[in-house]
Amino acid sequence: MPRRSYKKREINPDPVYNSKTVAKLINYIMKDGKKSVAERIVYSAFDKIKAKKLDPIEILDKAIENTAPEMEVRARRLGGASYLVPLPVRPNRKIFLSLNWIIEAASKKSSKQFKNFTEKLTDELLLAAKGEGGAVEKRQEVEKLVEANKAFAHLRW
Repeated sequence: MPRRSYKKREINPDPVYNSKTVAKLINYIMKDGKKSVAERIVYSAFDKIKAKKLDPIEILDKAIENTAPEMEVRARRLGGASYLVPLPVRPNRKIFLSLNWIIEAASKKSSKQFKNFTEKLTDELLLAAKGEGGAVEKRQEVEKLVEANKAFAHLRW
């Protein structure tokens, strides 16, 4: 428990789409404090989605919906043994996990097929919105883990 109470910092929506989810995506892509580079990547990926006559915000929301897990496993120690206990995922963590899985899957894509990260991100967002791709596979792996460890559900506290 923290010694002092704290307020969770409120994230400002991004200036172009006025969306907090897009701002979070930009922040998760950002490396070494280079926000302008991350913004350029995300906005150009969204422009490519727009060029396909699709709404980028709807695609992002659908991708998050398809990749966000309902349950996850956490390690609990009991009597010297560690058990993987399935727990429900908080709404903020769902967004965090799904966006990170989308970014991770995009970064693992082959550089032979795609020129840069913008194209990789565009492709992964479109695949995740359809219910395919690396991020959806990651969600399915987590669901298998949850299913395999249902026996330890009584250990949650």
